[in-house]
Amino acid sequence: MSKLFTPITVGNQTMENRIVIAPMCQYSAEDGRMTDWHTVHLGQLALSGAAVLTIEATAVVPEGRITYGDVGLWDDATEDAMARTLAAVRAVSDMPVAIQLAHAGRKASCALPWDGGKQIAPDQPNGWQTEGPSTSPYLSDENAPRALDEARMALLLEAFADAARRSVTLGIDAIQIHAAHGYLLHAFLSPLSNQRNDQYGGSLENRMRFPLEVFQAIKGAVPEGYPVTVRVSGEDWVKGGWDIDQTIRFALELEKLGCAAIHISSGGLHPDQDIPVGPGYQVPLARKVKEAVSMPVVAVGLITDFDHAEAVIATGDADMIALARGILYDPRWPWHAAAHLGATVRAAPQYLRCQPHRYRNLLQR
Repeated sequence: MSKLFTPITVGNQTMENRIVIAPMCQYSAEDGRMTDWHTVHLGQLALSGAAVLTIEATAVVPEGRITYGDVGLWDDATEDAMARTLAAVRAVSDMPVAIQLAHAGRKASCALPWDGGKQIAPDQPNGWQTEGPSTSPYLSDENAPRALDEARMALLLEAFADAARRSVTLGIDAIQIHAAHGYLLHAFLSPLSNQRNDQYGGSLENRMRFPLEVFQAIKGAVPEGYPVTVRVSGEDWVKGGWDIDQTIRFALELEKLGCAAIHISSGGLHPDQDIPVGPGYQVPLARKVKEAVSMPVVAVGLITDFDHAEAVIATGDADMIALARGILYDPRWPWHAAAHLGATVRAAPQYLRCQPHRYRNLLQR
């Protein structure tokens, strides 16, 4: 029996299989509000047969967007727009929906990727002043971020909590906190970007403090047992940066606070990163974290082959695998994996007649 297609429980949610649709920015929002693009994009992924669909990085304040086209959840207008999209998605699918709550930190205020993606200066259209743990920019020629003082950090804690409350009101099934890829919380964690000399900088304990406070603020805003998970970069891939040993320490602290699962990515913090990219290149990081914690661990990164995905779960490297660009390319990847591995996947009744004769037991309602 395929291990990839066995159930797993995360917090109070039981998933039908081990396939996660990772959050993928679409850069298609208007003033933080979801549009028809998100309805079509999320709707078709909700018919894929995966275990859970994760809404893209969702900024908790306008300044926390990567680009001016990012989705937000900071007021009634952004909540109402997301409610309309979710209503359409739920009309055709009962797949659990998670959301990734985020703040882009010093990597915010950027142009859309297809327009070059460069950071926009705060005095230019669609640009704003970025903020971070310190005043060092991501690239040396970028506008320096404003170092957060404790008053602003307190406001951001409430913004994360408010977005969490809005997520619960929307009926979203789980929350993932974005602490990876060089964005605000990762920038606090890494000694390469955090040069503070107060209680939020210096030692590992201090650098973890604000990300852990964000986790606690969100946990305090959601019902008991509601799944709150975290996405982290397991390595900066730069000497002297955030590494897997520190990641394990952070994961253990999160587990003590009731983290429901941890998703292991890597990189994104420093332009000098030297990433050994290849199929499953981040899986060894996930395995090291899994050896140290009891909560479910999600592996991600160029896991595109069906047998490879099965092996990641079957050998105990991770508990779930996440798909991003791979499922954009093939939105029926879970169907095709199930066919290859002799498993079964749920499908919309309107699609049952498409079941190939050689995979007679592939689709079920």
